[in-house]
Parts: sequence; structure tokens; C-alpha cells
Amino acid sequence: MGQEFWDQRYAEPDLVYGAEPNDFLREMAPRVPPGPVLGLGEGQGRNAVHLATLGHAVTAVDQSAVGLARAQELALSRGVTLATVAADLADFDLGPTRWSGIISIFCHLPSALRRRLYPRYAEALAPGGVLILEAYTPRQLEYGTGGPKELDLLGTLAETVKLLPGLELEVGREVVRDIHEGAYHHGPGAVMQVVARKAPRSTSIR
Repeated sequence: MGQEFWDQRYAEPDLVYGAEPNDFLREMAPRVPPGPVLGLGEGQGRNAVHLATLGHAVTAVDQSAVGLARAQELALSRGVTLATVAADLADFDLGPTRWSGIISIFCHLPSALRRRLYPRYAEALAPGGVLILEAYTPRQLEYGTGGPKELDLLGTLAETVKLLPGLELEVGREVVRDIHEGAYHHGPGAVMQVVARKAPRSTSIR
């Protein structure tokens, strides 16, 4: 599923995953400390816009400029602003100790790219920063209610946790939950949910 696929999907008349944020993100967003937030694979921006309404300075990254244009429209309708970057995550520089939050919601990547990208999250997060991730697991192929059909794009919780050195797991679970997000995520879905935090900067008392 390359850029052309996503450009075509995001050009559809309606917001294909809806205008409201992902339920797990909505629940966990208060854990993100104040500061800049990076949204990965943000598509049409529903999650980035939600975080912007909470007061974060949000940068939304996606390979589809078509999707990001829709994200800007949604942000305007909600009275917030977004920074958007059209980039392939294989080439995107996360930067060091930059982000209070990194958000990855249904951003399904090939296993080789996951092995390269996920370990960078700890370096990219500021002290005390939080990663929030939800993604379909291989069990989702039994349900067929959304997400990739290629097994290589579907990771497990155990694999993901191993790829997050330097982060402390606050939430880590695989569940089946009802998902209703636009036309393409609809029905019971097998997902993993992760919240992981970088240790806050230690302070010495003299």
C-alpha cells in the first residue's frame, strides 16, 4: 500500500476513517505531557487535530499529501493549527529528545521498517515523553473488519515491546474491541494497545 493507494483513498468525498479521534488515543491522550507531539501515518488528521485541541503543537507526518491537505481542512474547521510533513517514514528524521508525545494509530509498517523505526522512539522523546500506539495484530486477519491483509504489516505486542528499549511500559495489551471509524474500520478488531514512557530527567538535590 504505497502513496498512490493512499492518495486515492484520501481523495474520497468523506473522511474515510471519520473526523473523531481513535478511542484509545482519546482515553490515553491526558498522559501526554505538555509540549510538541508527533503523529505518524496521520492520514486525514483526526488524531492530530484532537491533540491540537488539547493544546499540543502537533506535527502530522504521512506519505500522502492528499491526506494531509484534508487534515489541514479538518484542523481549520476545529479552529486549530497543524504542521504537516509529507514524507515516507523510512526517511523521516524523528530528531533527538524533541517530542512530548509520539502517536502511532493504525500506522502499519513492514516488519523491517518497524525494527528500524521503533527503537528510535526513546531517543526522539523528551524526558517524560509518551508513546501511544494502537495497531491491528495478525489475529485481525480472522475478522477482516479493517487494516492490512499482508501478515508482514501486522505486529504483536511481544515483538513491539522488544523494539522499545529505553521506554517503560505503562499499558501493554492485546484485545478484541469494537471499532467504528469511518468506512474502513468497522466491527470487532484484534488490536494491540501500548503506552510507553521515557524516564523523566533526574534531578539531584544538593
